[in-house]
Amino acid sequence: MQEVAYAKINLALHVRAREPDGYHRIETIFAFAEDGDVVSARPRESLSLEITGPFAADLADEPDNLVLRAARALGASAALTLDKRLPVASGIGGGSADAAAALRLLGGAAAKQIAAMLGADVPACLLSMTARGEGRGDLVEPIHIEGLTGTPLLLVNPGVALPTASVFAAWDGVDRGPLSDWVSGRNDLEPPARRLVPEIGEVLAALAGARIARMSGSGATCFGLYDSEKARDAAASAIAAAHPAWWLLKTRLR
Repeated sequence: MQEVAYAKINLALHVRAREPDGYHRIETIFAFAEDGDVVSARPRESLSLEITGPFAADLADEPDNLVLRAARALGASAALTLDKRLPVASGIGGGSADAAAALRLLGGAAAKQIAAMLGADVPACLLSMTARGEGRGDLVEPIHIEGLTGTPLLLVNPGVALPTASVFAAWDGVDRGPLSDWVSGRNDLEPPARRLVPEIGEVLAALAGARIARMSGSGATCFGLYDSEKARDAAASAIAAAHPAWWLLKTRLR
């Protein structure tokens, strides 16, 4: 059995306040790619996790992986494999999507409750459908955006890990207003992320030909939405030629 841990993007992300407990109140629109990491399971009397894939080494020093935490919370026994295809600490779901995939794969009536305990993005990733997120991002309501499904999507990361906590800590604390329409929205975490990783500006410039280009989540991955797969693929070829060290994923929105 296997389950895709769909890559998450934030079509828009407005930070409204820093709460007394240090967390932040946000408003965001989640959307998901058709591709991502892959979690698989085989029957076994105990619980184990093997990590493979191009970004496996980045999780080598993480003994308490979110996939394992999700499985333990369910009381599951299985031989799990995480095929890590997406870069770590990159603003596209990562461990949250992996944990959500494990919860879907292993089942259990308590999956939604466990998702909320594992992290702010896990409830949205458990759903893996277009949704509005409020609170810490964990209050999730599915929404329909006409014409979004199937939209050609290009994800680009400059190869720099960017911890979420560092970006939120660098936010200037200014509430720039509510999120009403994602097209005219923004990502309030982009300015602090760009101060920490200036290469984000280069990525966004490279995506300038997209219908919409923004940073996802806390970065450093950025996305471009295109009117056709031909336009997306042409942009991907140009970016790969100019920046061979960058990570790219050509996909579509679910």
